[in-house]
Amino acid sequence: MRHVLTIARRELKLGFRNPWAYAFMTLFAVFSLALLLVQSRADMGGYTSSTGSMINLILYLLPLMAVLLGSFSFTGEKEEGGWRLLSSFPLSSRAYMWGKYVGLAFVLVLIVSFGFGLSGVIGALFGQALSSEAFGRFFVLSALLIAMFLGLSAILGALCRNRWQALTYGVGIWFFLVLGWPTLLLSVLGFLPYLWIKPALVSLVFVNPAELNRLFLIVKMGGGSVLGPDYYKWVEWIERPSGSYWFALVCLAWIVLSVEIAIRLWERGRGRE
Repeated sequence: MRHVLTIARRELKLGFRNPWAYAFMTLFAVFSLALLLVQSRADMGGYTSSTGSMINLILYLLPLMAVLLGSFSFTGEKEEGGWRLLSSFPLSSRAYMWGKYVGLAFVLVLIVSFGFGLSGVIGALFGQALSSEAFGRFFVLSALLIAMFLGLSAILGALCRNRWQALTYGVGIWFFLVLGWPTLLLSVLGFLPYLWIKPALVSLVFVNPAELNRLFLIVKMGGGSVLGPDYYKWVEWIERPSGSYWFALVCLAWIVLSVEIAIRLWERGRGRE
């Protein structure tokens, strides 16, 4: 645990020196502020076109930010020799990976918090601030997306040898899970027998953290009816009193599994050095 905290503190210092982090923060603050200023305050109470636009902004920008910054951090250690230096100390791969993960997650959540706070303060000056309930929901969605896609970035960092590979694969994964998912999902389900479609649809949602978080937030904001009858079981499950607890456990399991896979891959790469 001591080594994890040491690596996390080191990652905090490095993370706040990264100009890419501030570039993403600026983009997020500017576009979220723009959405606040063009919408009506009455539209932010439940699931509306305004809140849908805010959800889409979060889904498009934050996964890309987490995947790229996370994978760049891991592959940068390989390119710049930081990992070679650290591996000369009695430091396990598990402590190293979890330390970097915790540090990166803290940096990105702070950046998003600043972006939300800045846009919220300016929006309040114009009378267009988010309600505290809507703000809390969007912030939780943002934090979960960062945490889950950072797990994917750790796997990418373990597999890729340099930043160019991380950039190529990272953008590909982001495109697949965020932009191309609906089209690919319809294509895959079209080849399945009718009775298999609903079970496959439910199962495939767990593969995609962006889709999993999107569905949960839409249902919690009262927009479950827009999802259609195929998602009736999802709406029923999430609206239960225990739905939030089960969702939290699913997200935690997703994060732990992805980081542990990254640790195994990192160990294999360490053995070849």
